[in-house]
Amino acid sequence: MSFLEIMIISVGLAMDAFAVSIGSGTLASMRDMRSKLRLAFHFGLFQFMMPVIGWFLGSTVQSYVEQYDHWIAFALLSYIGIKMIRESFGSDHASRQNPSKGKSLIILSVATSIDALAVGFTLAMLDVTIWYPGIIIGIVTALLSITGIQLGEKLGIKFGKKMELLGGLVLIGIGIKILIEHLS
Repeated sequence: MSFLEIMIISVGLAMDAFAVSIGSGTLASMRDMRSKLRLAFHFGLFQFMMPVIGWFLGSTVQSYVEQYDHWIAFALLSYIGIKMIRESFGSDHASRQNPSKGKSLIILSVATSIDALAVGFTLAMLDVTIWYPGIIIGIVTALLSITGIQLGEKLGIKFGKKMELLGGLVLIGIGIKILIEHLS
């Protein structure tokens, strides 16, 4: 597998994390560098781990996971999206829960990387070694995530709660997109 092919796969897999990062960057709780780096690191780490896990599991459980992965991603993204939408109607924008901590961080990391599990399955079937593509996928995701957070921060400062509402709608939209792609 060529470097260009790995980069195309990496960017494609990172798009969900990039979109979620933009939404997360709109929150006042994401203004410190530690939160930004933590979110980007975890998105990159999970995007690295999922194809590796998929590769090791190979085709043994593929039929079980692929039947439900889109529902899992949809549910997780919708949960966080609805939470963001509800919070956008609250009064204290600065006290919003930081998505780079706790349960939200894990949910977002899993939801944005679940497609990478299928890529790992595919690479195993193609007899491609996983470590090099996995590392590239993780790095690209982390870099696009930090870029998305920065972009979201600029939009959040300018547009405030409207961006948080939009971020929640984007998360739900990504979940619906994943669901439609897998059901059609």
